[in-house]
Parts: sequence; C-alpha cells; structure tokens
Amino acid sequence: MNRRQFLLTGAALAAVNGIALSDVRAATSSAKARIVIAGAGAAGLALASRLRRQMPQGAITVIDEKTAHHFQPGFTLVGAGLWSPGDVTFRNADFMPVGVDWITEAVVEFDPDSNTVTTSSGRRVPYDFLFVATGLALDYERIEGMDRSLIGTNGIASIYASPSEAAASFRAIDAFVNQGGVGLFGRPASEMKCAGAPLKVTFITDDLARRKGRRSAIELVYNAHNPTVFSVLPVHDRVTQMFTARDIAVNFSHVLKAIDPGAKRATYETPDGVVTFDYDFIHVVPPMRAPDAIMNSPLPWQQGPLAADGWVEVEKASLRHPRYANVFAVGDIAGVPRGKTAASVKWQVPVVVDNLVDETSGKEPAASYNGYTSCPMVTAYGKAMLIEFDYDGNLTPSFPFISPLEELWVSWLIEEKGLKGAYRAMLRGLA
Repeated sequence: MNRRQFLLTGAALAAVNGIALSDVRAATSSAKARIVIAGAGAAGLALASRLRRQMPQGAITVIDEKTAHHFQPGFTLVGAGLWSPGDVTFRNADFMPVGVDWITEAVVEFDPDSNTVTTSSGRRVPYDFLFVATGLALDYERIEGMDRSLIGTNGIASIYASPSEAAASFRAIDAFVNQGGVGLFGRPASEMKCAGAPLKVTFITDDLARRKGRRSAIELVYNAHNPTVFSVLPVHDRVTQMFTARDIAVNFSHVLKAIDPGAKRATYETPDGVVTFDYDFIHVVPPMRAPDAIMNSPLPWQQGPLAADGWVEVEKASLRHPRYANVFAVGDIAGVPRGKTAASVKWQVPVVVDNLVDETSGKEPAASYNGYTSCPMVTAYGKAMLIEFDYDGNLTPSFPFISPLEELWVSWLIEEKGLKGAYRAMLRGLA
C-alpha cells in the first residue's frame, strides 16, 4: 500500500464508521401507538431500533418466523470464495431491541381495512400503524427447468438463494474456470435486489480466470434483460466499455425463460423470438416478486409496471401507502423505481420514522426519500467502483475523494471491510 492508498483508505473507512456510529438525536414522540413491523430483515430490525428510541411509549411488535439474519450484501464475497457462510449469518435476537415484542411466526394475511395482520398460528394482531418490511420472494420456478436444489450442480450457480448456496456457487465458478467452456450471465426482467450483483459475478469470474492463467479457456457472455446492462446510463457506458476491454460478450434484450440442466442449454426470449445457448456454466438470477401474503392482499399496486409482481403501492418520497395512510413499506418490498439494497434501507428508515414521529406529535411530516441507492460494483479481486445514485439516475457520490466510475482498491476495501460494521450499526438504529 502506497501513501496515497493509505490516506484514502483511512479517510474512507473513517467516513463509513463515522456515518455508522453517529449519535442519533432525532425528535421523539410520546404517542402510545400500536406499531406492527412485518419482517425482521434489514429494514424491519432498523425500523424496530429507531422506533424504540424515537417512540418510547409505543407498543412495537415485530412479526417474523426467521431467527437467523443474513447480511445479504456479503453474498457476493461468499460467491467470490473470500467469505464463508458464517461471515454473513447473524442471530436476529442479537439485534432485537429491548422492549419490542417479537412474534416468531410468519404473517399470512394483511387486512388493512380492519387494521390487522394474521400470523401462521391464526393470531390476529391489531395495529395503529403498519410497516411492511417482508423482503421479497425469489421465484426460481418461473424459469422452466430451474430449481434451487440445482445450485452447485451441472454448472449452475446462483448467489442469491442463501449463504450456503452462494458458497456452492463459488465452487461451481472455480470448477468452470478450471475446466473451461462457455459461461452465461444475466439478470431477470423483474425488479430485483442489488441489480449490480450479476455484473459483479461476471467480473469476478473473469478475474479469477485471469489469476489462474485460464482466461483463454473460457468464453463469457452477459445476456442483458433490456437494451442496457445497468439502468444508470453512465454506469452502463462504463461497464460495457470494461466488458469490451475484457472480452466479455454482451447480448441485449435477452430474458432467461428456461434451462435444461442435463443438456446444459439455456433458452431466452428476445424481441426477435426465442434463442438457445449451450453452456458449461450459468449464473442464474431468479425473477423476484412480493411474498404470497402481500400479493393476496389489497396492498400491492393495482396497475402500472410494479403491479404484476405485487410490490406494495407507496408514494416514492414518503414510502406511505396512498390508499391506506397508516401503512408504510420499507426495503425490498416497497414499490418504488429504485431502492432494493441495504444502503437504500439506511436512508428510507429515518424518513418513515421521522415522519411518523412528526405526525403523532401534531406536526406536518417533512422528511423525503430521494431514491438513494448504493452499489459497490466489484470489478476484480481487490478493485471496485463505489456507485451511488438516486431516483433520477443521477450519480450522488458521498465521498469527494472517490471517483464513482473508477476502479479503486479503496472502494473494494469499503465493500470488504467497512460495510458489515455500518450494516450492524444500522440494525441497531445508529446509522
């Protein structure tokens, strides 16, 4: 590490830790409202911590059957062979605030007309305010021939399914590099969490092959679901430039519809009809949708591009439901144009909590979410681009000393060393 790298690293990690460990001195409300949080993922736990601090008289209930908590931004590093599943697996109990009632069951029914939710045991839980933070469902079955049990076999990888399946995906990547052949990558046409991850896996595979002296033995093809590889135009331009330089082929408007694991054949829908590719390796990113309990409720969008997959209808600046004013959606389930990342949750949670505090204190809510999303785009082992942007696709860098479209070691270090600490602090309501 030279002197400039050292100074940049220190400044970046200090900035990340400063944000993560900032003292929260937000306004409080003495309202004794009944608040239900559906979900104990990143959004749900961060909400519970903030609400416990800012509405200390509220009766806060978290409902989620999951006792394990996964640091999903780290799945890419598990898929790169750098982290183990244990590095991204925590206990929800360790982050559940004191004084919060945790019902370890699933929500199976949302009834916003009666202001209740029903759990898997049949328990009806009433609320004054509901925060929907269920996360999303991975719909592997929408791809004909695909099943989660196939991950890690027959050249099939998918880092999204779980920490163990992300580890199995690295083994599949490593075997492909060692054996050679054709590797296919891409993403679904649905909304999805961390839209940069499919690109990261492509770059990681390329770099692993180069480090092993095996790059000439493999052919890499990225099948983009629409006319771009990334929805933010400057990022699209930069990534396609990098793909060209690294001999990674790109096909646009190719959506994976089926695979034949035995024959190792993938079928895509394109504007010109169905096309089929033979492969030796494929990284499958499943279509994503709302969980069944949400899709079967009145909460999703009724029309428009976000309706088909059941995303909760919200006003994009306030994350409040326009038809049920006491309902908010935060995190992956929120039906907004962008925002399915942990970094988005960090900005969404203070907005909805501060607005509820103002509302229950007789003030006009004023906080607004601008669609902030962050994607540390890993481009090689030891390099990344720290990409941050808003609803309008404007790049919004947090650190003036880090160029968002430049491959930097310091951006990699933020991804590998800094984000887990910032994430833990967010769960505790300190970020």
